[in-house]
Amino acid sequence: MIKVLPATLEFNGLRLEPLAPHHEDGLRAAASDGELWKLRVTSVPEPHNAAQYIGTALDTRDRLAFAVVDARHGSVLGTTSYHDIVPSVDRVEIGYTWYARRVQRTHVNTSCKLLLLSHAFDTLGCGVVGLRTDCENLASQAAIEALGAKKDGVIRHHALRRDGTVRDTVMYSILRGEWPLIKRALHERLERHARV
Repeated sequence: MIKVLPATLEFNGLRLEPLAPHHEDGLRAAASDGELWKLRVTSVPEPHNAAQYIGTALDTRDRLAFAVVDARHGSVLGTTSYHDIVPSVDRVEIGYTWYARRVQRTHVNTSCKLLLLSHAFDTLGCGVVGLRTDCENLASQAAIEALGAKKDGVIRHHALRRDGTVRDTVMYSILRGEWPLIKRALHERLERHARV
């Protein structure tokens, strides 16, 4: 049975550290970069709600939230989490992920996912890692599929969006047996990115 405890993970110029109140100013700045809270299909807080966002993340029993930090400069680039942790079946999900506009479509997301997936499978011993997104968030679906995750299906009429509408949720997963090939592919993608 997995035991998910706070940890600091570092790779490729990034550090994932347990989200804490001292990250508030950094999260506020990251959310402001691109006015990300205006996107209907994400969970990015309005800048003035950064402290509440952190509080909610810390108070959620089956969630371990991380600040995504530029390891060289110490600036907060966004956040990501393990959530819906089910130790009895060795399952975690990765989500609540968002980044400042300036680092989107860079190595940041691939590096963070590689860190989280490696920790989940290679350290925690997970049997499966899930990912989910709004059915209207086509960019997120493409990014998850590019990781190598398999689409499990759609849960219809599943969760409220911030605007009060109800979304369908697209569910994905990666099984432990699929991880070695996906890990190699993610490393190769990062090597290609570094050569560009």
